[in-house]
Amino acid sequence: MQEEAIAKVLDDSRQGEAFAPFGLDPNTYHKKFYIESYGCQMNFSDSEIVASILNEHGFGATRDSQEADLVLLNTCSIREKAEQTVRKRLTEFRKMKQAKPGLLIGILGCMAERLKSQLLEEEKLVDMVVGPDAYRSLPALIEEAETGQKTVNVLLSRDETYADISPMRLDSNGISAFVSIMRGCNNMCSFCVVPFTRGRERSRDVTSILQESRDLFEKGFKEVTLLGQNVDSYYWVEEASGTVVTFAGLLEAVARISPLLRVRFSTSHPKDITEGVLQTMARYDNICNYIHLPLQSGNTRVLQMMNRTYTREWYLAKVDRIREVLPGCGISSDMITGFCSETEEEHADTISLMEYARYDMSYMFFYSERPGTLAARRYADDIPLEVKKRRLTEIVEVQNRLSLESNRRDIGKTVQVLIEGDSKRSDREWRGRSGENKVTVFPKQAHTETQKGDYVNVLVHSCTQATLIGSIVDKG
Repeated sequence: MQEEAIAKVLDDSRQGEAFAPFGLDPNTYHKKFYIESYGCQMNFSDSEIVASILNEHGFGATRDSQEADLVLLNTCSIREKAEQTVRKRLTEFRKMKQAKPGLLIGILGCMAERLKSQLLEEEKLVDMVVGPDAYRSLPALIEEAETGQKTVNVLLSRDETYADISPMRLDSNGISAFVSIMRGCNNMCSFCVVPFTRGRERSRDVTSILQESRDLFEKGFKEVTLLGQNVDSYYWVEEASGTVVTFAGLLEAVARISPLLRVRFSTSHPKDITEGVLQTMARYDNICNYIHLPLQSGNTRVLQMMNRTYTREWYLAKVDRIREVLPGCGISSDMITGFCSETEEEHADTISLMEYARYDMSYMFFYSERPGTLAARRYADDIPLEVKKRRLTEIVEVQNRLSLESNRRDIGKTVQVLIEGDSKRSDREWRGRSGENKVTVFPKQAHTETQKGDYVNVLVHSCTQATLIGSIVDKG
């Protein structure tokens, strides 16, 4: 029944209007904007929405900040280091403004939401502060800022999804694109600012997601990544029929657009990834065999303090189930060392879980207390910095070894790779990713007919810690 309902939604969505082109030549505009993005993939996706809004109101994009009339920084607040980087950049742009008084400087995203008054009034680093749910108001805020007024809109919305805006693909390779499916987060992890800076979860309607994904495929894109703070909690109800669409249903609908369209998704919360999602991945070859499954800590007590709502044993069982349903599935993770009161034994639990899960890759950080979070209010940040850094070094060393071991297991195998462009080291080599999200490099020689956007089968004959190295066997 669910499959038939999703199929009907898929067919009905084809009757909608096509999405607008990605954007016009910036030279046709009198004003230019420059934007830098920091943090998660959602921020980069949001920057594409911002670019589209500005494009519609007379601003063309530029890669050169020196020729911009408007400079925007789309920011992240999840770690202190990210905020420090943004502050440094704002100071640099403020100096640039002294030589170009008409230049407007704006800050977008999570840091804007958290530090609005400080950035506007105390440090006087910006002219505009715009939160993640207020990008539609940018044209009006710019117009007001041009009169010399400081402008701000950081109101959070329970409804905003930007579903009707066709993102302007910034720095796109023309092959892979992000498609935002939801905004906000309902998980109150004690270390995280996201629920406070991005608001509550709201899912975008399935019809607009399918329209955007299909339009990308028709324009030559071969891969979409469905984005959300927690994609597994996606939930949308079609008004006319009352049909409930879960993430498993959405994933299937996007996969059915074409077997030549690869589908990825990020990020999953371990507690929400369902059996239905795993079975859907198993049924469709074009859904990539890769899951980002953030752990944060391998110890149950620490997980409870983090409010992750699962135990060590539960997480291990989830990894086992993924391996059972999806043999060879790539799994990556997030880890935080030195969380409040973490002992050496609890740190060792994280390492042992990493060894068990055999992660292909991980994002690893030491704990950075964020003002306003539950952890900042409830717990003492009592692990010395040198201990945090030492523990981080230890898990990085473990992950480096696991990544190398994972790549070595692929030597002698043939993997399907989507060519994304030239390798970083040589224009005589192609670079792409396997379905398991592994970067793969291989020579162009003897296969001159291949081009960016092709699927090819690559025989892996060696590797580094981060890259598979091989040669083309045939087109995929």
